[in-house]
Amino acid sequence: MRNFIFSFLALLLLPAYMSGQVIKGKVVDGSGLGIPGAIIIAQDSKTNVDTDFDGNFTINAKINETLKVSMLGFETVSIPASSGLMNIALKESEDTNLKEVVVIGYGTRKKVDNTTAISSISSEEISKTKVLNASQAIQGKAAGVQVISSDLPGSTPSVVIRGLGTALGGRTPLYVVDGMPTENINNINTNDITSYDILKDASALAIYGTRAANGVIIITTKKGKGDKVSVEVESYAGIREPLKKVKMAGSNKYAHYTNSALQATTFSQDQPINTDWFDEITRTGSYAQNNVSVSGASENIKYFFSLGNYEEKAVLNGLDYGRTTFRNNNEYKISKKLTLNQNFSFTSTKSTPKPLGAFTNAYKQSPIVPVRFSDGKYGVSRVGPDGFASQTGSSFNNVGNPVAQLDFFNEQQRSQTFQGGLKLDYEIVESLKFTSQFNGEFYTWKQYNYEDTKNIWLAANPNKMNGDYEKEFPNANINLLTKGREEYYNWNLSNYLTYNKVFAEIHDIEVTAGIESNVRGAREKLNIARKNVNANQNYWSLKDVEYATNITSYKDEVFNEVRLASYLGRFQYKLMDRYLATGTVRRDGSSNFGKDYRWGTFPAFGLGWIISKEDFLIDSKTINLLKLRGGWGKLGNQNIPLNRASYTSGQNAFLGGSILNEGTTINSQIDPSLSWEITEEASIGLDFELLDRKLKGSFDLYDKNTSNVILNTRPYSTSGITNVSPAHVGEVSNKGYEISLRWDDKISENFSYWVGGNFSNNKNELTALKNVILSPVIGGGLGNGQNTKLLDNTSIGQPLGSFYIYEYAGFDTTNGKMQYFNAAGEKVTQDALNQTTDRKYVGSILPKSNYGVTLGLVYKNFDFSVDGYGTNGAKVYNGKKAQRFAGENIEESLAMDFWTSNNLTASNPAPFNQVPVASTYYLESGDFFRINNITVGYKIPFQENSFINSCRIYLNAINPFITQKFSGFSPELNGNGDPYGTQGVELDAYPTLRSFVIGANLKF
Repeated sequence: MRNFIFSFLALLLLPAYMSGQVIKGKVVDGSGLGIPGAIIIAQDSKTNVDTDFDGNFTINAKINETLKVSMLGFETVSIPASSGLMNIALKESEDTNLKEVVVIGYGTRKKVDNTTAISSISSEEISKTKVLNASQAIQGKAAGVQVISSDLPGSTPSVVIRGLGTALGGRTPLYVVDGMPTENINNINTNDITSYDILKDASALAIYGTRAANGVIIITTKKGKGDKVSVEVESYAGIREPLKKVKMAGSNKYAHYTNSALQATTFSQDQPINTDWFDEITRTGSYAQNNVSVSGASENIKYFFSLGNYEEKAVLNGLDYGRTTFRNNNEYKISKKLTLNQNFSFTSTKSTPKPLGAFTNAYKQSPIVPVRFSDGKYGVSRVGPDGFASQTGSSFNNVGNPVAQLDFFNEQQRSQTFQGGLKLDYEIVESLKFTSQFNGEFYTWKQYNYEDTKNIWLAANPNKMNGDYEKEFPNANINLLTKGREEYYNWNLSNYLTYNKVFAEIHDIEVTAGIESNVRGAREKLNIARKNVNANQNYWSLKDVEYATNITSYKDEVFNEVRLASYLGRFQYKLMDRYLATGTVRRDGSSNFGKDYRWGTFPAFGLGWIISKEDFLIDSKTINLLKLRGGWGKLGNQNIPLNRASYTSGQNAFLGGSILNEGTTINSQIDPSLSWEITEEASIGLDFELLDRKLKGSFDLYDKNTSNVILNTRPYSTSGITNVSPAHVGEVSNKGYEISLRWDDKISENFSYWVGGNFSNNKNELTALKNVILSPVIGGGLGNGQNTKLLDNTSIGQPLGSFYIYEYAGFDTTNGKMQYFNAAGEKVTQDALNQTTDRKYVGSILPKSNYGVTLGLVYKNFDFSVDGYGTNGAKVYNGKKAQRFAGENIEESLAMDFWTSNNLTASNPAPFNQVPVASTYYLESGDFFRINNITVGYKIPFQENSFINSCRIYLNAINPFITQKFSGFSPELNGNGDPYGTQGVELDAYPTLRSFVIGANLKF
C-alpha cells in the first residue's frame, strides 16, 4: 500500500518536475562586475530572460537543462542549470567590432549596428599629441574633417565638417560635452577625454535639429572604473621654435635695393647695423603640463577626480599663458533601478597677450635700424646724411620698432569657466529607462590694457623731450587704461525615455523619445576707457575716488537671451542581426525668430545591410565585415545674422524751406520670415573588415545642399532706406567623398604594427542666388587700401571665401615694371587697371582635399608612431609681402635678383616703392604635408606587487617637418576664422611651431 502511495505521488509530481523550477543566478564579466542585458535561454523549456542592472536573473528551467547565455561583446556560453545560486562568467569576445560603441546623441550604439557616418577617436589618439586643445590633436585623424589650427596659446582651431555651408552664419560645429551643448572646448584637459565622436552626415546629425548644420562633436570625459583606487600622474615639458623662417635681406642688400627703387644714394651700402628683427622679438618657447587623476569604483559608487596645470612661455617675447583645470565625475548607484551621474569642471586661464602685428613689423622693418641707439633709446626708421640710421634725419618708412611695440604693450586677461550637471537614469520596467539630465555652464572674463601714450610717442621720436609732448599735444592723454568684462551662462535640460528589447531573437528594437529645453543666456559686456591714470596699477582703482571726468569711452552691452524648446524621437531597428533601419525626427522652436517662424521639423532616416551576415558570406575567411549604409536628413543653422532695426536720428522734414520737424526713422528693412538656414544631405557608405580584421576601412559619398543661405541685400532705391537687410537668397553645395583605411597586424607576442590613412575630397560652390542685389561682402583687407576677397552677385559658381584680385602678367623686360591682365586680356600697369572689371576669381582658401596618414609599431615595451596631415587645392595670400610701402624690407630672394638695365633676365621686377595692387603675384599655393607628431615611448616593467603599476616615458616631436610651396611662414592660416576675413591671409599671423617634448606617465 505504501509503495502504491509513493508511486502515485511521484506520478503527480513528475509533470511539475519535468516543467522546471526557478533557477537563479548572476552573469558577470572578467572582473566580477554584473552584466546588465545579457540574454539567458533555456533551450528545452523554450524560456528566456534578460539580466537586470546588476546582472541578476531568474528563469524557469529544469535542473541540468542547458542554459545559453549571450551578450554582445562577449563570447556565448552554454552551461547546465543548477539548483544553487549560479555564477556565470562571460569572456570578452575577440570580435573587437562588437565591443566598439559610438556615441550617437542621447545614447550609444554598437558600431556594427550604426547606419550613420561617425568618426570616433580614442582617448589614446587624442592625448598622444601634446597640444592644448583636443581639436588640434584630431587633425588628419578623421576623413571629411578639416582642422585649421594655430599655435597661438589659447587659440581656438577652426573645424569644418564636410565643407562650408554658410557665408555670414556661424561656422563652428556644435560641441556636446557630457550632455552639455557648448561653444568651444578650450576649457577641457585632453587627458580627461575618453571618447571624441564626430557626427558627419545628416542622418546622424538631425537629432540636434537647428544647431546641427555645421556638424556635431560629442565629447565624453572619463569615469571611475575597477575595484580599487587608481592614481595616474603625467608630467611633460617641451621647447618650441618656429617651424619655418623667412630669410630677409640684410642691411647692405636692403640699402642696394632701396637705393635702386629711389634712384638715389640715400643709404650707405656699408652699414654698421644688421638687425634680425624676427630674432629680436622671439625666444625659444617653453611649455609644461602636469596632470594627476584619482579614480576607482565600488559596488555603488564610481568616482574620478583630475587636476591639470598648463604653463607656456610663447615664442613671442612677453606672451605667457596658463591654464588650470579641475574635473570630478561620479556615478552613484542609489538602488537597483536608480543611478545618478554627476559631473563638474572648473577651468581658470590667464594670459599676457602681445600684438601679433609685431611679426609683420619685424618682417617689414629695415635691418639698418638698431633695436636701441647707443644712448638706450629705441631705434627708429630715420636716416642721416651719412646713410646710417639716426635719431634725427628723414623718415624712410612708417614701420614702428617691433621690440618697442612689445615692450609698451601691457595687457592681461583672465577667465573662469564652470560646467556641471546631473544625470538620472531610472529603470521603470524591464527594457524601459527614463533619463533626466541637467547641465549648466558659467563663463566670466576680464582684462585690462594700459597704453603708455606719451612714452610711446617719445620712443618713436627719440630727439624729443618730455615737454615737447605737452607742447605739441596740449590736451592729449598721457596714458589710457582700458578695462573689459564679459560673462554669460548657458543651461540645458533633457528628459527622454529609451526602450530597448529583442523579440523572438531576431527583432532588435530601440526607441528614444524626449523633450529638451536649452537656454543660451544673455551675454553681458562692459568696456571702459580712462585717461591719465597713475602709472602704478595699485592706484588704478582707489576707494571713494570719482573718475567720471577722465572717462573717454563707456560701452555696456547686453545681448539677448536665446531659448530653444525641442521634441525629439529616434527609432532603431535590427532584423536578423543584419538588416538595419534608423528614423529620427526633431522639432525645434527658437526664440531667435518671429512667432510664426519659430518652429521647424528636422527629419532623417538611415538604412544598413550587414552583407557579411548573409549565408553566402558568413563562412568567408577573407571578408569579416561588409556593411552598406546610407541615409538622408534635414539640418538647421540658427547661428545666423538676425534682423536688427537700424535707427537714424536727426532726420528733418521741410516745408517752404523751413524745418518742420526733427525726428528719428528706421533705416533698414525687416524680413519677418527670416529663420534658420536649412541643409539637406544624402549620403551612402561602405564599411569593411578583411583578412581576419587586419584591414579595416570605409568609403563615403555625400551630397549636401544649403538652399536658403542668408546674405545681406540692398534695398530698392525707391524705398528711401539705405541700410542693408539679411534675407534667404543663396544656395551652397558641398559634394564629396571620403576614404579611410587601416592595417593592423601582430607578427608575434612581442611585435605588432599598424599603417593607416584617410583622404577626403570636397567641392564647395555658391550655386545660385535669388533675383536680388547683394550688398558685397568685401574682406581679406591688407591694411594698405587693398582687399582680396569678394562675395556678391558675380560669385555664383565660385567656392566660398574666394580671392578676387588682379591677375599678374609678369613684368615688362624693357623697364622692369609689373604688369597685369585687364578684362580684354591685355597687359597693363597697375595705374591702368579698372577696379570694377579687371579683377577675377582665382581660388579659395578652402582646400579641395585633405588627408592624414599614421603608422606605428610596438615591440616588447617600446612603442613608436608617426602621424601626418596635408591639404591640396587651397590658396593663401602672402599679405605681409603684399602690404609693402616705401622703405620697407624685402626678402633676400628678391634682393638677390631684381631687374635693372644691366640685368634684363632677372626673375623679379624692378625695385619699387609704390603700394602694390592685390594680385596673383602674392597668391600662392596652400598645399602642404606636415608630420604632425612623432612619438617614441618605453614602458618600464615592474613586478606585479610593486607600488608603481606602470611607468611609460616618452619623447614627442610635434610638427618636426613640413613640405610646402608657400614662401611665407605657414600655409595654415586660421586668422580670425572667417573665410571672408583674415583666414588664409598671412598678415599679423602667429607662425607654426616645431616642438620637442619629454614626459612620463605613471600609474599607481
